[in-house]
Amino acid sequence: MRMMISFAALFLSVILMQLSSGGLGPLDALSGLALEFTTAEIGLLGSAHFFGFFIGCWWAPRLMGSVGHSRAFAAFTATGAMSLIAHMMVIDAWAWALMRVAMGLCVAGCYTVLEAWLQAKVTNATRGRAMGVYRIADSGASLFAQMLISVLEPASYVSYNILALICCAALLPITLTRAEQPETPSAPRLRPMLAIACSPLAAAGVVTAALSSATFRMVGPLYGEQVGLAIEQIAWFLAAFVLGGALAQFPVGWLADKFDRRHVLIGLSIAATISCVVTARLGAISADGVMLTAFFFGVVSFPIYSVSAAHANDFARDDQRVELSAALMFFYALGAIAAPLLASKLIQGYGPSAMFMMIAVGHVLLVVFGIARMRARPTSAARTRYVWSPRTSFIIGRLTQRFRDKG
Repeated sequence: MRMMISFAALFLSVILMQLSSGGLGPLDALSGLALEFTTAEIGLLGSAHFFGFFIGCWWAPRLMGSVGHSRAFAAFTATGAMSLIAHMMVIDAWAWALMRVAMGLCVAGCYTVLEAWLQAKVTNATRGRAMGVYRIADSGASLFAQMLISVLEPASYVSYNILALICCAALLPITLTRAEQPETPSAPRLRPMLAIACSPLAAAGVVTAALSSATFRMVGPLYGEQVGLAIEQIAWFLAAFVLGGALAQFPVGWLADKFDRRHVLIGLSIAATISCVVTARLGAISADGVMLTAFFFGVVSFPIYSVSAAHANDFARDDQRVELSAALMFFYALGAIAAPLLASKLIQGYGPSAMFMMIAVGHVLLVVFGIARMRARPTSAARTRYVWSPRTSFIIGRLTQRFRDKG
């Protein structure tokens, strides 16, 4: 209990930051529709977010080393709050894209600070409990953030100001805590080729995970609007995906530790392909069907990043795992930058079902590549433990390293 109280400020800041940033994506999509942005312009906003996210992952540890944890967190939070407030001051898609770059920078920077702080304070005895609460806080806030759009009016000063207030509130717990700031950890080197050297399949897997998750969360509201869902139904549509992914972590982790991870990865992609095709066919027919397939799609697609990361770690040395985490995040960011813009262009040209057909093609390619890799190399005899791997910052590799070392 003492450990949980000592981390309460960090967890509360995580919750508030996730509520603010998680609610922005769907709100921007619906606001763009209300302001008559083109479908491609709305997709650009999602891509811009992940571009800023990647910059933040790279820059945040360096800023933290220069000014300290609390000041860096305050700087990143202020950047995010300004981007939220500025939305309704300038009604232009390209201006909004710049604001989303700033918000992506804010999210990556804040998570880097929080996870670096958490990493410095946990011990081997408390790591499991701390990470468990962290997962619940992050996933629960992400789920609730999708529901915010059911009460936030699109293209409204008030809606964006509410998110800005929540973003500013994330400052209070971490800046008012009496806990002493930890020493700044050294930033992991960014070596993208390390992921390919350890496992080309894992690199392809995290790109496919980005194709699924970034597209669904950033462009999903467009799909929902075009198939006739009301705003409240779009909120449930997005929340079903997050809920399915959260509930899948334990059973998929058990399978990934018990069987060949490549079989699990291929099985998930086959199931995701089926889910995409069914969702594309049901979209204009049944709202309940769309909700159920969104939940199932979250179940089978959300864990792909963690399975891929576990497979890559099977071929990595202990001293490579933090840098491997950063390399996998790099490939995820590349996929997340490209996917929303491509999906929005396909929707604009071929209708809403094109979004899920694009994701299905990505999973089919992963299945084919996975089968090819199984023929090219046997699985590793030294298996690490499956670990839920959030895509939050390069620092997350340090938090999960101890779990993998025990595998």
